Amino acid sequence: MDEFTPANTPPSNESREPGMDHAHYPFRALPDAPRFVWPGDARIAFTVTLVLDYWELEPRVGESPDPRIVSPLGKFSPDWLTWSHRLYGARVGIFRILDVLDRFNLRPSVALGTEAAKRYPELVDALSRRGACFMAHGDYATRRMTSRTTDERTRIAAARDGIAAVIGQQPTGWCGQDFNESADTPALLTEAGFHYTTDWANDDRPYLLGPYPGGRLLALPPQPEWNDLECMWLRRVAPPVWSANIAEAFEVLHAEGGNVFNLTLHPWVTGQAHRIRYLRDALHRVLGKPGVWRATTDTLAEAARSQLNQSVIA
Repeated sequence: MDEFTPANTPPSNESREPGMDHAHYPFRALPDAPRFVWPGDARIAFTVTLVLDYWELEPRVGESPDPRIVSPLGKFSPDWLTWSHRLYGARVGIFRILDVLDRFNLRPSVALGTEAAKRYPELVDALSRRGACFMAHGDYATRRMTSRTTDERTRIAAARDGIAAVIGQQPTGWCGQDFNESADTPALLTEAGFHYTTDWANDDRPYLLGPYPGGRLLALPPQPEWNDLECMWLRRVAPPVWSANIAEAFEVLHAEGGNVFNLTLHPWVTGQAHRIRYLRDALHRVLGKPGVWRATTDTLAEAARSQLNQSVIA
C-alpha cells in the first residue's frame, strides 16, 4: 500500500461553519495561531492553577456531583472516608504544595469556591500573602454548575460576589467548578463582568470567545493532559510518569514558542506524601530553562488580550 500523504490544502468544496459546530469562536488551527510575545521576550508563559474547594459530606438531594470522582470502595452515605480524604488537601496537602511553589518563586492562581473561602480564611490569607490571584470557582465541589442551567446566571453572580467579599475586589477570571460550561456560560460570564475563563481545552494559546452582548471572553488553556486529578486520580497515571509528562510537554511547547503552560493542582492529590516530590522534580526540570515567564492567570490574561486586540495578531 502506498504511504498516505496528507493534502497541502483542504478540499475546495469543504463547508465549515464558524466554530466548527457552534458560533462561540471562529475555527483556528496551529499554523494560523498567533505566536504570543511574552514579557521579557520569554518563549513560554508558565502558571500554576491551585484548586481550593469544599466537598460536602452529604450533598443536598437533587444536586449533581461529578460522577467520575467517587470513593473506590463504593457509594456510601455519609461517606466519611471520601470526605476526609478531600479535606486532607486543606489540612495538609496545600502546605506541602505551597512550600514547593515558594522554593521556585511561583505565585499560584487560585480557583476558589465560595464555600471554601468561607471555611478556610487562614488559607485565603496564606495565599494572599504570597501574591496569589483568585478566580471564581462556583460554590461546592459536590454541586456541578452545568447541572443548573435554569439558574446559572444567579449562581455565577453569587460565585463572583462571594469571592469579591473575601478578597476585596471582583475576580476577573472564571474556572468552572466542574471545568465545564453550558451553551450559555460564556455570554453569562461576560455579562457578570468576567474577562477570562479556563474551561476550554482546545488550544495551547489563548483566544477570544464571542462577541456577546457583554463583550468578548478570553479563553486561557486549562490543559487537562497534565492536570493532577485528571492524570493521577482518574487515569491512574503513576506520579513519576506524570512528572515526566510535564517535562516532555513543556519541552515541546517551549521549543515552539508563544505558548502557555498551565499546571493545575489539587491539594488532596499532589499534596500527598508519596506524590509531592514529583511536583518538585517536574518544576526543577521545566523552570531551569531560559525564557520562562512565571505568570498568574490574571497577568497572563492581560498580556494575551492586549496582543489579541492588536490587528497585527488578532
